[in-house]
Amino acid sequence: MSATASVLEHPLLPRIEQALDGIRPYLEADGGNVRVLDITDDMVLRLELLGACGTCPMSPMTLKAGVEESVKRAVPEIRAVEAVNGATAPQPAGQVR
Repeated sequence: MSATASVLEHPLLPRIEQALDGIRPYLEADGGNVRVLDITDDMVLRLELLGACGTCPMSPMTLKAGVEESVKRAVPEIRAVEAVNGATAPQPAGQVR
């Protein structure tokens, strides 16, 4: 499922990006980042892991304990956060932040 322009218009996107902006400095300090690809109809946030996050063996823990926790705290409507492998990720709807 590729991201569409509709993700850019999703009403939760600003709050999600704000939550991600709060943890991006920590990801960037280790050479990584995340990019929103999609928000599904069943409220699953799909992210692309960028840079070092895409190959780090700790990325599943970072995703669940860091990224998902931060997003769900700020945006309780989000049910889950999933990572999409950067090599097979659909093209994002927006820019890398």
